[in-house]
Amino acid sequence: MDGSVVLRDSAELLVSGPDASVLRLGLLLPLSGPLGLTGPSGLSAAWLAASEVNAAGLGVELVPVDAGRAPETVAAEARLLADAGLVDAFVGFHTSDVHQVLDVALGGRVPYVFTPPHEGGLRREGVVLLGDEPARQIGPAVRWLSERLRLRRWALVGNDYIWPRSVHRAASRVVRALGADVVYERLVPFPWTDAEAGFERVVEELRQTGAEAVLLSLVGRDLAVFNRVFSASRLAGRVVRLSGALEENVLLAGGGDDTGELYSAMRSFAGQGDERRIALAERHRAVFGPNGPVLDAYAEGCYDGVHLLVALAIGGVLSARRAGAASERLLAGAEDLQGWACAPLGPPRTGGYLARADGLDLTVITRL
Repeated sequence: MDGSVVLRDSAELLVSGPDASVLRLGLLLPLSGPLGLTGPSGLSAAWLAASEVNAAGLGVELVPVDAGRAPETVAAEARLLADAGLVDAFVGFHTSDVHQVLDVALGGRVPYVFTPPHEGGLRREGVVLLGDEPARQIGPAVRWLSERLRLRRWALVGNDYIWPRSVHRAASRVVRALGADVVYERLVPFPWTDAEAGFERVVEELRQTGAEAVLLSLVGRDLAVFNRVFSASRLAGRVVRLSGALEENVLLAGGGDDTGELYSAMRSFAGQGDERRIALAERHRAVFGPNGPVLDAYAEGCYDGVHLLVALAIGGVLSARRAGAASERLLAGAEDLQGWACAPLGPPRTGGYLARADGLDLTVITRL
């Protein structure tokens, strides 16, 4: 096969019906809404993974589902595709309010690989998590920055939904364990229709608290707007900002940052320079060119998720009952299902990286 990939429309599949000769993977990606600016990166990375699989002689089709809509709308479409046998498994990233409803809709039916950071907790049968929960993702970064920069007064600012609330709980425990204080906490509407004016008020409130650092659990467009407002304020360059959702797309949307005090804790970054990331970037550039979507951490997770589901299918364990345990073995490197030589799954499960914004780039400064 030549590595070409077919993208199927949900409505088209309802007419044409199932096709046992191909493996159909639903892509649950935010193609609209607050995280819509990250959707093209995920779509291109999934397409790259599928093209590699098809070039090896297999048949994979992708079915994009816009996960940027209301949670119930997304779940209804995904469940319809699963129950009708039109999609064999799902992979993607989106906000955790959508994920929570999808967990119920798909759990026990078909495998569902959720790739970004998540709020923690138990999942239903067949739901596989590739990202980190808040204590594992954010905790090491808060400790590293607090100890090296002697930060004693932290503020917490996030969107008002499941993941930010969980981040705030975990971060509060870490901050207090360090003997520091949480001096301000705010959850803002999600999405915030009047974000610019609203964040101007939040920044002024932050100034009045004397906070030395702000942990941001804002996402997508709101995170970009906050950073633009903050960079134009009197706090720029004086107060540290740390985010668990800042990747290259959001940094670009916010106009970059030259304050030297904006940090991100993620599983990977586009320019981190390890052998696997360089090789992946080269393959991505060969297909999409130098002006293609950014290969951010969300996109890399989507790439890994497609390869993981293909490996499970080849191993005969692509079912809700068996996918969870088999995925754990694969991701731990304990098993190579039937010798399938897919691209190395990772980044490593043992932690991520801390990067600092440098203009329009995120530069890794330490492994966490």
